[in-house]
Amino acid sequence: MEEKEQLSPQGQEALEEKAQRLLEEKDAESRIRTYTGPMGTALTVLLCLWTVFQLYYSTIGAISAINLRAFHCIFLLTFTFLLYPTYKKERRRRALPPVWDLGLIALSALTFGYLILNYTRIAQSGGRLTQMELVIAGVAVVIVFEAARRASGNLAVLALIFLAYNWFGAYIPGRLGHNGFTLKRVLSTQFWGTQGLLGTGIGVSATYIFLFVVFGAFLKHSGFSKFINDFSLTLVGQTPGGPAKVAVLASALMGMINGSAIANVATTGTITIPLMKQTGYKKEFAGAVEAVASTGGQFCPPIMGAVGFVMAEFLNLSYTYVMLAAIVPAFLYYLGLLFAVHFEARRLGLSGLSKENIPDAVKVLKEQGHLVIPLVALIALMFMGYTPLYAAVIAIAATIAASWLRKDTRMTWDKIVAATVEGARGAVSVGVCCVIIGVIIGTVTLTSLGLNMGYMILAIVDNTNIYITGLLVMVMSTILGMGVPGVAAYVIVQAVAVPVLIEVGVLDISAHMFCLIYACLSNITPPVAMSSYVAAGIAGSNQTKTGLLSVRLGLVGFLIPFFFLDNPVLLIGADPTASTASSLWAFFTASIGTIALVGGLEGWFLRKSSWPERAILIVVAPLMLYPGSLTDAIGFAALAAVILLQYVTRRPASPMSGNA
Repeated sequence: MEEKEQLSPQGQEALEEKAQRLLEEKDAESRIRTYTGPMGTALTVLLCLWTVFQLYYSTIGAISAINLRAFHCIFLLTFTFLLYPTYKKERRRRALPPVWDLGLIALSALTFGYLILNYTRIAQSGGRLTQMELVIAGVAVVIVFEAARRASGNLAVLALIFLAYNWFGAYIPGRLGHNGFTLKRVLSTQFWGTQGLLGTGIGVSATYIFLFVVFGAFLKHSGFSKFINDFSLTLVGQTPGGPAKVAVLASALMGMINGSAIANVATTGTITIPLMKQTGYKKEFAGAVEAVASTGGQFCPPIMGAVGFVMAEFLNLSYTYVMLAAIVPAFLYYLGLLFAVHFEARRLGLSGLSKENIPDAVKVLKEQGHLVIPLVALIALMFMGYTPLYAAVIAIAATIAASWLRKDTRMTWDKIVAATVEGARGAVSVGVCCVIIGVIIGTVTLTSLGLNMGYMILAIVDNTNIYITGLLVMVMSTILGMGVPGVAAYVIVQAVAVPVLIEVGVLDISAHMFCLIYACLSNITPPVAMSSYVAAGIAGSNQTKTGLLSVRLGLVGFLIPFFFLDNPVLLIGADPTASTASSLWAFFTASIGTIALVGGLEGWFLRKSSWPERAILIVVAPLMLYPGSLTDAIGFAALAAVILLQYVTRRPASPMSGNA
């Protein structure tokens, strides 16, 4: 067992600084400029005005979809060039932005402003463009690429490859080749069409993503994060390995709100990782737990990091339908992680936190329980049939109102402004990713790349094997999602991979959920496991070992999607023929299978497991996860045999082995 380390306040501060440096390396959002003097005040005012604009036109204001997206682009590009440095070593603290950035802001306003004024005329003319309008389109595309380079370097490179494919695809033989397109056709599609820069990606950024990022910022400034941590401590703090379980619950709840696995690791990880190491967990394990817990929040209801609203938009379904479908996969993912840390604690003989370090549950609920009102209001409004946008605006107002119920949590004017600024600023990097995604979506649409790739995969699997198709799509989804924020990763993957699954007979909701989960899990999938690498830096552990351990701890998430490909009973409401009883039974058996799998992987169930016992537990998992009477019966019989054997041969716990 590693020596437990005590972290002093100075050590905690140093760790937070280290986490910030790691975040800056992996996440461009943390590398922003800060302004002093009048420019700092002006930036605050502009961010607040942007928020007011978005709130107004997302609710009671009337504006065409294309104009809302164009205005949103102007704001995004303006704040990108104000906040994100031109190069990494640029001086961050300054009084005024560089002259070239002011020029880029002016060009952004001119190009997208021209589109706002002339889009209707050009659309009515059948898309006839003058030479000047093609130049405007070219300038806009270049500006967007420069913004994406600063805010998301990896995604800009990927988009550039897709853009080049419009021309170089003519030289590729086989199904992935095409006849090639002129510069005029490409620019027309990318800027003046509704499938390019102003396509679906920027559409969801201008509505769902912006509002829910702001909502998350308001929750944070109301004290909701502290409530989550304290309440988690009261639930599991005293159980074996309690700090790790607290990390799982707290990171899951915060991850589903902020939608950024990397940022969540860098913030909550500075507290949870040292606490896990102090308890006695190895540093690689502590880092992996935080990375896996933060990553799963992106598909965890009820908020799902805003990606659920995007999925609902693509499927043309209500968000409640998507949210219900995501409940079981998310529950099984976190059930597996909780039992992994529990079994590891039992194996190492770790205990929980002492009672004096656990806050009183009644006191926590009395003093902070009111902070959950906005979340309850959000869910209730959506179940009542209100749109997610309306529900989000009301939830933001409810956050302010709820904070005033107690003096300790009251959001003053300064806190409201700070939350508004932080939310709007946080929406910039994701928004720019959504704009540059338009280049990818526009290319896929223009060149029929998605269909051609689908035909190629179907030719490989002979259009018959749904699981081999799923395996290839899993690899594709994971690769396309590497180093990309959860929402952006899903938007890319759904354009290329979802049609392939639907073609082989997978239900729409199952195909979308399949691709979403793997796009999110790319955060812990080597070789580009961003969340795992940031967690490893905080823990002081080996990056490769932490990344591989993250895959093991999150293995349930990698397996579950294959079990709802052809039998969507695990997605609540997805299978209209499934009865409530059959859905509940499938949920129960899948939970048992998840625990068995984790027990086999961790080498502990009722006691330390032998290799034959571990093998049986691992075999039990797919039998229980697969919905079927025969497989359930075999799985229960095998599991019962292991439990009986371990119960009979189990030794009494020694005083040093921790709580049962």
